[in-house]
Amino acid sequence: MTETTPYDADRSRFTRQALARLVLCDHAVDVADSARGLVATENDPDTGPGGRISQAFQLIELAERALASAVIYERERGSSWAEISQYLGINAMEAEARFAADLDGWNTAFDVPYRLDETGRKRIPQLPTAAYDPAWACDHLDRWAYLQRLGIDQHQAVSSGLIMATPEEESSSVTP
Repeated sequence: MTETTPYDADRSRFTRQALARLVLCDHAVDVADSARGLVATENDPDTGPGGRISQAFQLIELAERALASAVIYERERGSSWAEISQYLGINAMEAEARFAADLDGWNTAFDVPYRLDETGRKRIPQLPTAAYDPAWACDHLDRWAYLQRLGIDQHQAVSSGLIMATPEEESSSVTP
């Protein structure tokens, strides 16, 4: 399915590298917010047996998703498998094999931006939300970073560092 999506023009303003970085930022926010839930002790009596284990396990799952996003971002910015693998403590072939499905899904989503649901009536985006709707992601992530004081009073701590598409890249990536 290669029909245009409502967000194609917005997305065309961003390089694939910038879109990958937005996805990594979004996944990092999920990790940070999940970790924050493990800090407070006030509600411990309300948590059933094993409840904190469940939260910690979810944190690991979110961190794994962030790691996959970091690998995709690093590949988009030109990092080699050898460069990536040195940080993972495995060799380049193992790193490539470990993240092959994530990269394939990322690349395929640009060719087939959505699929139809079981009913055949609703379009389901294949790109992560932050890449599918980057304008929303920039607003959301900039606001989150500002509220966390990550940019020390900078209102665009996330979006200001993104590498945007050139006008030529924009016009060639929009489907007529």
